[in-house]
Amino acid sequence: MLPLEGVRVLAVEQYGAGPFGTMFLADQGAEVIKIENPRDGGDMSRDVGPFFFEQHDSHFFHAFNRNKKSLTLDLSVPEGKEVLHDLVKSADALASNLRGDVPEKLGLTYAQLETHNQKIICAHLSAYGRTGPRAAWPGFDYLMQAEAGYFALTGEPGGPPARFGLSIVDLMTGLGLAYALLAALTGARETGKGQDIDVSLFDMALHNLNYPAAWYLNEGHKVGRIPRSGHPSLTPCQLCTTADGWIYIMCNKEKFWPALCEVLNHPEWADDPRFQKFANRLQQRDLLTEMLDEVLSGQTTATWLRRFAGRVPAAPINDVAEALENPFVTENERLHTLEHPTRGPYRLVAPPVRTTEPAPSRPAPQLGEHTDALLKEIGYGEKRIAALRKIGII
Repeated sequence: MLPLEGVRVLAVEQYGAGPFGTMFLADQGAEVIKIENPRDGGDMSRDVGPFFFEQHDSHFFHAFNRNKKSLTLDLSVPEGKEVLHDLVKSADALASNLRGDVPEKLGLTYAQLETHNQKIICAHLSAYGRTGPRAAWPGFDYLMQAEAGYFALTGEPGGPPARFGLSIVDLMTGLGLAYALLAALTGARETGKGQDIDVSLFDMALHNLNYPAAWYLNEGHKVGRIPRSGHPSLTPCQLCTTADGWIYIMCNKEKFWPALCEVLNHPEWADDPRFQKFANRLQQRDLLTEMLDEVLSGQTTATWLRRFAGRVPAAPINDVAEALENPFVTENERLHTLEHPTRGPYRLVAPPVRTTEPAPSRPAPQLGEHTDALLKEIGYGEKRIAALRKIGII
């Protein structure tokens, strides 16, 4: 069995953050049912290009929604809410990622659903939270990076403000949603009572400031951008030049500095009082950069990686294609193949959590693909389903 087999999660979700989180649940065996509005084409990410398998069926959507089911349902009308209540009776949790003021308007909070299932967990992901002055504000990843200080930490000193290369706040908050939902579900199974649980993009972005936040809050120290994408206090931990490009070296434990010196054929550097400890090397960062560049520029990145392997933490600087064609990826089951119903096999990055039982590999669902089957499962007959479809509820 996969760890979450038997867990049913209703997901009122769209775009990236929420679907990324619930995909972690689906990959571990949970039955994740996407509830999509039939009146507006469902999850907007179905139309996020530039690449599509078919019309209204984007690669972007598939990257966030494998192993899920799709049920179309208009939650804005009483008839749709009635169907939702019947679904909630069979569910363990309801996950949403909506603007902060919307879950209550749609009837997705614990107070509105507990009469239908006292154990239901209502896990909410929003931009700025469901309460407070920004509850009704829309918000997206890059805005959070800008306001939470990420732009001021990314890139070279003196350059323009720069965002992180990925939508990292969306991805981290989605993972936070999955964690929060499972934490609350554990409690509900112990106590018999569910609850609301919240995570927001802004709070996750702020939380991720972590040790730079601790340094500022307690010492007034403001971290800025570091040359060569370096660490603010550990050295060498930065980009270095090689004969054909770049390499990233991370001597983030004291034992790795003498190991690096040995591989570089400069064991005397390890005993030099200017470089003996992190604090000494930090003071000599510019000098060390020159010394390392001079030696490392004598060989290619690949040569150095072979010499460092298992002794000095180091990595090549890959682009996306090189990252995905890396033999460590392609030869070790870090990609998997799914079968699109009309386009045939396609590939995605495999789930990062590995269990004894392999993760399922079902493609993202077509809009409303499982509506009839799921409604029949909770007791709806053909006539009732047809009537709901006729008036546009499903």
